[in-house]
Amino acid sequence: MVVCHSGRKARLERSDCLDSNPDRSQKQPSWWKAWLPVLIGVALIACSSSDLFSSKETNAPFRWLYESLFGLVPNAQWGMVHFYIRKTCHFVGYGVFGLLWLRAWRMTIPRFHYLQDALLALLGAGLVASLDELHQAFLPLRTGSPWDVLLDCSGVAFAEILAFLVLRVFRPERLQRPLAASAR
Repeated sequence: MVVCHSGRKARLERSDCLDSNPDRSQKQPSWWKAWLPVLIGVALIACSSSDLFSSKETNAPFRWLYESLFGLVPNAQWGMVHFYIRKTCHFVGYGVFGLLWLRAWRMTIPRFHYLQDALLALLGAGLVASLDELHQAFLPLRTGSPWDVLLDCSGVAFAEILAFLVLRVFRPERLQRPLAASAR
């Protein structure tokens, strides 16, 4: 048994006692549960922004993987293939990162509609992408590019649109949000 600030006795989780409105019908997830995946994503992006993940350093591992899957590629063509692999990683990586932001906003502000959450997610991921490219501009083996920020944000927007379409078709109830108390 736990006694909360409201004085009621019940079997409660610790986060319930920190709740400013203990009588609400829907339990809110903890901040950590919502935002820890985003923080892990930021840490992974920060690590991949180092010289260790420069084009020079990823050349051999990507080439080995590509040739293991698709066969040998001539040296003259490898530069372009490597470029597209790296840009695909940007697009897909930031798409997943944007979905983590979207999930966190949807858990944090449950009364927002999907578009509002998606715009906040795009803004957050875009800010991280901008800071990532700014950081890369100061590293000797990396270059910061506004085109990469645009590519990253495109990956986020694509993933958010895809998630919306999947939810709309398979789980439309997940797009519904409760009305705000003032609108009732």
